[in-house]
Amino acid sequence: MPDTVSRGALPRLVRLPALARTLLAFTALTLAGCVNTSLTSDVDPNVDLDTLKHLYVLKLPADERGIDGLIADRLGTMGYQVEHGDTAPAPDAVDALVTYQDQWMWDITMYMLTLRVQLRDPDTDYVLASGQVHRTSLARRPPEEMVEEVLSEIFKSR
Repeated sequence: MPDTVSRGALPRLVRLPALARTLLAFTALTLAGCVNTSLTSDVDPNVDLDTLKHLYVLKLPADERGIDGLIADRLGTMGYQVEHGDTAPAPDAVDALVTYQDQWMWDITMYMLTLRVQLRDPDTDYVLASGQVHRTSLARRPPEEMVEEVLSEIFKSR
């Protein structure tokens, strides 16, 4: 038995039949499609987010998971005065209204697929800034981490 293996020669155990190579490639490509993440934000260039001090997170009526509380808690740790609830406050009581939409999926367990957050002018409902995080099943994170991701992205210039 030779001590060296010629270039390009593989031991028989390492060689895969064509069908096995095809299935392996298909599986890799399929799983790669299951790992999808995106994180985006958009801030109106005429808006200075540093002027915002008092925020109100408006609870989504269908929210049974307390996402409004998670957003309010995170904004509080970022130094904002924050309240949250299911009734919009008087416009002159806050600097911005925070709205959100969460989308959930089932893959053995429920997980948050997408979280969108908007900061709105309380007088006009105009979107001052927005952000979105999207994570598919194999890239899933707990809701607390997704809230932190999207808010950090919106306020990254701070």
